[in-house]
Amino acid sequence: MKGGNVYRARGKHFSFTFLAVICMTIFLWSFEKRPLAKKLFSSQDQLILPTSDIIQVDSHISEEGAKPEDQRFQESGHVPEDTDDTTEAGESNVENPEETEDKRKTYTTDSENAEEVDDESQRHTFGVGNIESVVEESSEAVEDDVNSASSEKQVCDYAKGRWVVDNRRPLYSGFKCKQWLSEMWACRLTQRPDFGYESYKWQPKDCDMPDFERSAFLRRMQDKTVAFVGDSLGRQQFQSLMCMVSGGEESNIQDVCAEYGLAVYGAGRPQGWAFRFPETNTTILYYWSSCLCDLVPLDLKDPQTQVAMHLDRPPSFLKHFLHRFDVVILNTGHHWNRGKVNANRWVMYVDGKPNRDRKLAMIGNAKSFTIQSTTKWLDSQLPSHPRLKVFFRTLSPRHFFNGDWNTGGSCENTTPMARGSEVNQNESSDPVIANAVKGTSVKLLDITALSQLRDEGHISRYSVKASSGIQDCLHWCLPGIPDTWNEILAAQI
Repeated sequence: MKGGNVYRARGKHFSFTFLAVICMTIFLWSFEKRPLAKKLFSSQDQLILPTSDIIQVDSHISEEGAKPEDQRFQESGHVPEDTDDTTEAGESNVENPEETEDKRKTYTTDSENAEEVDDESQRHTFGVGNIESVVEESSEAVEDDVNSASSEKQVCDYAKGRWVVDNRRPLYSGFKCKQWLSEMWACRLTQRPDFGYESYKWQPKDCDMPDFERSAFLRRMQDKTVAFVGDSLGRQQFQSLMCMVSGGEESNIQDVCAEYGLAVYGAGRPQGWAFRFPETNTTILYYWSSCLCDLVPLDLKDPQTQVAMHLDRPPSFLKHFLHRFDVVILNTGHHWNRGKVNANRWVMYVDGKPNRDRKLAMIGNAKSFTIQSTTKWLDSQLPSHPRLKVFFRTLSPRHFFNGDWNTGGSCENTTPMARGSEVNQNESSDPVIANAVKGTSVKLLDITALSQLRDEGHISRYSVKASSGIQDCLHWCLPGIPDTWNEILAAQI
């Protein structure tokens, strides 16, 4: 009996041992076939996503991969950019759906983009929710960049664009606007038979220029003063704006010339005009200054006295009234020639003394020096006048063909856009003024190139001097091209 018991005990021991060997073999075989389990024990630096989260991530990837890129961005609220921004950790799965099973099921922290996770619980919970948080933060950052880029794109280059037909033109009637518009510039009051030049508006290339609306302009300029300072082309722009804002109606607009000391001097030429719109207390004025420098008669008792032309001093009118202005528009150019200087008896002065620099005495150099001097002075004043905006308008082009104004030059073309309708150049056609304002807070009102295309818009042989054979290919018919200058001005204010 003892022998039978011994054999039965040995049999049971063998059975348990054999069963244990079989279990161990199965376990080891399973272990070798499951690298995920091997990694669980071999590495403490890797994070394992729960099975349910893995399924969600894979499902999300496959759905995203099936959608067009723009549709995915619309649904997420994220705007794609062309920049090569570094992607946040975890976004590589979206861009590379063909990754291996191991890479899709594990998430390794990036030392540059994620904080190190120390405890097991933090590693385990750093799953889909945290990945989405990182991606969401990345989306918000990119959206901020997009918004910033959009705001930069909103800065419009009004000098580039094209002329287009607009049947709503002109903006006012040359017949009605008699109080503000000089008769010699109102081409509707002359014998000119064609008025096609009135039917075009300027369309900037990369943006829309808002339509000019007089009541809206007056509301924007409530309790403000707009001052034009320059030559007769500046006076044309002033008269144009008066007609645009008033609609040609006289109403109860007030003459306030006395407030600015605008009297008549010399041969009867007015120093300027100033008018106020009482409903908004908006003042629009013009001061004549053909050189944008300080002109001082050397002998006030002598009507034929020479006039000191202080190249390094702005007009005294600007110095005296600058604190009352909110918008200033400057222009100069056509009086900078030897004939005008001699006819006006101007003598160049610098530092309060007659100029002895022969190089500076050259007209072109004197003009550039004066423009730069006036611009620098205004730029130095702007910090003390935070509400003030200053614009320097570029040169209005002349269109004398086959001679000059006094040698039979003419501009008899009546076909709009005969010289083209589009401006694409990046640089201003008036480099003197463009270079002067560069690096300052004085703004450029660049109208030269777009006006160069409109030679049919001049007064031509219908000027008051036409009887003597002189055509006016310098000044413009009103309504006309200067209206566009004011539309661009209003858009830039």
